[in-house]
Amino acid sequence: MTHVTTRELVDPAPVAALAALFDDGLPAPQPGDELPPLWHWVALPRWPVSSELGTDGHPARGTFLPAVDLPRRMFAGGEVAFHVPLKIGDTIVRESTVDSVTEKSGRSGKMVIVVVRTRLSTEDGRLCLEERQDLIYRDRGAPAEPKPAEFTPVGAPFRRAEAGTWDFATDPTLLMRFSAATANPHRIHYDWPYATRTEGYPGLVVHGPLMSLALAETLRLNRPSAQVKRLSHRNKAPLFCGEPALLRADGSVLELLGPGGTPRTSLEVDLHEEGTVHA
Repeated sequence: MTHVTTRELVDPAPVAALAALFDDGLPAPQPGDELPPLWHWVALPRWPVSSELGTDGHPARGTFLPAVDLPRRMFAGGEVAFHVPLKIGDTIVRESTVDSVTEKSGRSGKMVIVVVRTRLSTEDGRLCLEERQDLIYRDRGAPAEPKPAEFTPVGAPFRRAEAGTWDFATDPTLLMRFSAATANPHRIHYDWPYATRTEGYPGLVVHGPLMSLALAETLRLNRPSAQVKRLSHRNKAPLFCGEPALLRADGSVLELLGPGGTPRTSLEVDLHEEGTVHA
């Protein structure tokens, strides 16, 4: 079992980068403010040194994550429990552990599920956040038929459609900026020839964390006084750059729907709001 402990800054710069990327009319969180739900994915970036990178852009397997011999890595989901708020500009202690590595076979062939658990605490030992992340490794698909990689800039990605729903638009620039804000070098998000010809996707892949963060942002847009106690997220299918998508907030269940209304990502939240817990 791999275990790593680090001291890290809740960095204001990538927080400002994500606020600029979302461009949704909400004020950008400032130093001293509490981090919105899931923004720790941005506020605690980990930049790997160049010599550690593998062919897919991620750090080569066998450093922290296990040496899984399957090329496709996907962020499948997880769960976060919030305790003491994380504040921008604070220094925290991160403890990360590879909890399990499980091999399975399904209709799409062999896959490996890696579970990573993380605890974030204040310097004086108060637990802020506990998280489980599920990573899935699969074999590559057949090379995809090349499609034009030209996109019209979408501008702000959030557009309110009706009560409780927003259109969510992506373009290559948005994906590149999110990769930069989160220190994510995975080539499927910005390298179109690699994504289509090597990993067999039909286009650039929208980041799983970006889809989950977009859903969490609808809480700030729709229910600004809500306080999140626990949040679980699941990526059911990939969304590709430029595909139309809809964010739908229905009570405690939030969904990102792709073309044809097919579910791509779901978020379930347990809220404290004005002293009341919403299941």
